[in-house]
Amino acid sequence: MNDNKAIVMASVLGAAVLLLLVIILKPFSGFEREYPMAAVSGTAAAGLPGEKEGQGFSAHAGDKGTGSMAGSGSAVSGASGAVTDPADVSVTGIPLVHASGGTLETRIAVPEGFTRTEEKAGSLGVFLREYKLKKDGAPVLLYNKEKKANQQAHVAVFKLPLENEDLQQCADSVMRVYAEYFRSVDKYSRIEFSLTDDFKASYARWREGYRIAESGESYEWVDQAEFDGSDACFKKFMRIVFAYSGTYSLEMDSKKVKTEALRIGDIFINGGSPGHVVMVVDTATDPSGRKAFLLAQGFMPAQQFHVLKNPLHADDPWYYADEITYPFETPEYTFDKECLRRPQY
Repeated sequence: MNDNKAIVMASVLGAAVLLLLVIILKPFSGFEREYPMAAVSGTAAAGLPGEKEGQGFSAHAGDKGTGSMAGSGSAVSGASGAVTDPADVSVTGIPLVHASGGTLETRIAVPEGFTRTEEKAGSLGVFLREYKLKKDGAPVLLYNKEKKANQQAHVAVFKLPLENEDLQQCADSVMRVYAEYFRSVDKYSRIEFSLTDDFKASYARWREGYRIAESGESYEWVDQAEFDGSDACFKKFMRIVFAYSGTYSLEMDSKKVKTEALRIGDIFINGGSPGHVVMVVDTATDPSGRKAFLLAQGFMPAQQFHVLKNPLHADDPWYYADEITYPFETPEYTFDKECLRRPQY
């Protein structure tokens, strides 16, 4: 009897233990149903995330392939013009400066949202935008081929001719630009500059054979040569201009301009001895009418004409009309008073 009771008790106890095990293990059986073994196996687990990454990459690649710049062959991205091709990054490190650009227009892109102002064919604006530049990172050289002491003020250097004399300085560089431009479009009569005593040095008369001679404390024209339209004769004329003119005479040959009317060819000038002048060599606007511009200069000693950085924006060489206040600071000169003018050539 006792043995039978023991057997019954053992059976009941075993059933209870079995029931308890079922209750305990049931949640785990549910976990297995919610997450099948295939989903947590090493192969499948690696495969699923891999498919997501693949889909994400494919979608991203598709966006690049169908974007507005796809296949354009340009390093310029959108409206900002910032460099996107690593091979086109400028030595200056400035995003808007493209190392591969050989002209002002292709070297320096406009800021985001801006477009270059429309300039007529044959205009000074087009002449400057298409003017050749030295290669990216080139130093500014002096008239004697030595490097200028300060190489941190410029973003590009024009291939504007520079003679081997200490004559073509700041005002002279502006006059050289205008003279080269008018000569390129056969407007010889426009190449006329005041000397320091207000005598008008005219290239049209010079090439006809007239020469400038001193007459007391002034000058006069003397007919003493044959017609000569050569480069050598042109350089001789410009040498006279450089020797007997400067910021004072350039200021006399210009008129005041309001900031909102600023355009390519205008100058910021402080006439005197010494004085200084910088020239507007490009302009751009945004849809709201905000205006941006680039400045370039020659300086003392005579040196290559170069595009300036903007001290207010380390990553942007453009100046902005609505940021002009006086004193007006440029990398190597500060203009103390309002001084925007337009040469009347």
